[in-house]
Amino acid sequence: MDEGGIRVLEAVDISLSFPVNGNSVAKEVLNHINVTLEPGKFYAITGPNGGGKTSLAKVIMGIYQPSGGRLYYKGEDITELSVTERARRGIAYAFQQPPRFKGLRVRDLLRIANHDLDEAALHGLLRNVGLCFEDYIDREVDASLSGGEMKRIEIATLLARQGEMTIYDEPEAGVDLWTFHQLVNVIINQHHKRQGTTLVITHNERFLMAADEVMLVADGEIRERGKVDKIWPLIKDDYNCQWRNQCGGETNDPNCIR
Repeated sequence: MDEGGIRVLEAVDISLSFPVNGNSVAKEVLNHINVTLEPGKFYAITGPNGGGKTSLAKVIMGIYQPSGGRLYYKGEDITELSVTERARRGIAYAFQQPPRFKGLRVRDLLRIANHDLDEAALHGLLRNVGLCFEDYIDREVDASLSGGEMKRIEIATLLARQGEMTIYDEPEAGVDLWTFHQLVNVIINQHHKRQGTTLVITHNERFLMAADEVMLVADGEIRERGKVDKIWPLIKDDYNCQWRNQCGGETNDPNCIR
């Protein structure tokens, strides 16, 4: 662990491997990753699909157990802790596809995140993510909700937890462009308001521009890290391709598959 002072999060020599088709030979997904996150900063991780971005986020949250290395949160070794134990310590995670819970209302979900919420606090949480309290507070968190509505409710749940570190895994996935721009504003504004540490896994330029530091992850390794102007020349072609596909624009790039 870094002896220079306690960081919010420190990943030391993290590796992750999965068996391939039940064989004894394992595929290496993360290869000796070292990451340090500081208090109050906004971080973005970008890179090609399948490069290890989400796997790294799930190791930090405890969904995946690393095959090597140690993970520290505010100086404590949390490598062996469960997802629940990490959440109790202040790490919150937003999935690409938020889980749905038939029979559970939005009100219930928010109060599971924070038992002390009164009606005014519930109203404020939904307002912060652009949802009308009267229309949504007693809706079931089920398949009747759109992807964009689910993203908003999940972000409200994270805000209710008041964690010191929040991880968003590709918040642009599964929502329309208008909804996504609203969610970007919510995530960035809440980061500045709460002064916690935010980590966003993303392909989106607005998040990259807002970040204090961007990390480029490819082939299970951190290839580069720094300000967006340092990273952008390495990713702009891939970004432009994905953006055209998302927005329905035209492209002559034969590698840009629709």
